[in-house]
Amino acid sequence: MLNCYVFDAYGTLFDVHSAVKRHEDMVGPNAARVSEIWRAKQLEYTWTRSGMGRYLDFWQLTEQALDFALAAVPDTNKDAKKDLLDAYRSLDCYPEVPEVLRQLKDRSARTAILSNGSPEMLDTAVKSAGISDLLDEVFSVHPLMLFKTSPETYRMITDYWKIERDRVSFQSSNRWDIAGAVSFGFHGVWINRTGQPDEYPDLAPDRILEDLSFLTASN
Repeated sequence: MLNCYVFDAYGTLFDVHSAVKRHEDMVGPNAARVSEIWRAKQLEYTWTRSGMGRYLDFWQLTEQALDFALAAVPDTNKDAKKDLLDAYRSLDCYPEVPEVLRQLKDRSARTAILSNGSPEMLDTAVKSAGISDLLDEVFSVHPLMLFKTSPETYRMITDYWKIERDRVSFQSSNRWDIAGAVSFGFHGVWINRTGQPDEYPDLAPDRILEDLSFLTASN
């Protein structure tokens, strides 16, 4: 029986592009491109660092990725860096998130975050979104000094809760993250907010949803 629901944080619960949206006038005419590159590089750096065994925490990689994005995009105000980093600490959560978590808790489900984010980042984001009381645990990969999709990161859940893998429903907007979770043995729910084509056909999600509101509506 599925009674444990684990969520990726960035891009799944929290809108990673909301930091730039708050300051797009300050950033410049290509603000959306800055945000896209910032996110892409942030993820690229986690995979590269994990592969090399040269860990830096997610906040350091977030700052390095922003430095690259601001340098790479023309007509960008480099002085926006501090404001953007401050905004990233308190990203907007997607509007359906609190109610979905509340419904899961009403059904006596366990709820948690499993994220590449550093503990300090996650603590600030969760408190800012007002969802602390709707989560049983917030797991950061930081103690492992590894990033997802290393199997050890997903094992944090089963080891801590002492449960079998097939009792966990793992939700992420990142298809690569779903592939990693499915490979580990979780039930994967891909939150495909932007209608992206599917990848990793041998590691298919159990479900594909447009947003998290469908998670409880169809259960």
